[in-house]
Amino acid sequence: YHSQSPEAYLCHTPGLVVVMPRGPRCAKGLLLSSIRCKDPVIFLEPKILYRSAVEEVPDADYEIPLGKAEIMQKGTDVTIVGWGAQLRRLQLACDLASKEGISCELIDLRTLLPWDSETIIHSVKKTGKLIVSHEAPITCGFGAEVAATLQQECFFHLEAPIQRVAGYDTPFPLVAEKYYLPDETKNLDSIRKVMELAK
Repeated sequence: YHSQSPEAYLCHTPGLVVVMPRGPRCAKGLLLSSIRCKDPVIFLEPKILYRSAVEEVPDADYEIPLGKAEIMQKGTDVTIVGWGAQLRRLQLACDLASKEGISCELIDLRTLLPWDSETIIHSVKKTGKLIVSHEAPITCGFGAEVAATLQQECFFHLEAPIQRVAGYDTPFPLVAEKYYLPDETKNLDSIRKVMELAK
């Protein structure tokens, strides 16, 4: 897909598996798992990865389990959750935050349906703070499902309100893409905000 973020539409269909990789290595393992899955799988490939992602991809056959998130970076201060191409921006935001002494735990959901709530719950119980970031519009975005579940499961562990960093509720403005997408600066602002609120 190109300028739209249809994952929330698709996740409203019981029985589907919805997958979104963040890069080539992840894409191969998830694609092989998707092909071999007995359930129908929607495999969303962010087109920007075709021209921006550079990784060594093993020739060997390997699978990445569906429905299992990956902790890309361990941290102790705040949990940050994303998927797809947004992980590149989130990694940059985490790197900038580390220069300010903030330790971020970065998690890639990889599979949105069924999604790995247990990994996120375990992380938030440790950090006490959660940011969910995605390219889709904020209203009814899949981040709302993550936020609602974590509010329910981790309420007494939260030290600050859950933050969502997402696209605007407007048609996607292709010529103004860099202003629409939640970049590393917007995500860094949200990291600073939860840290301040937790004081």
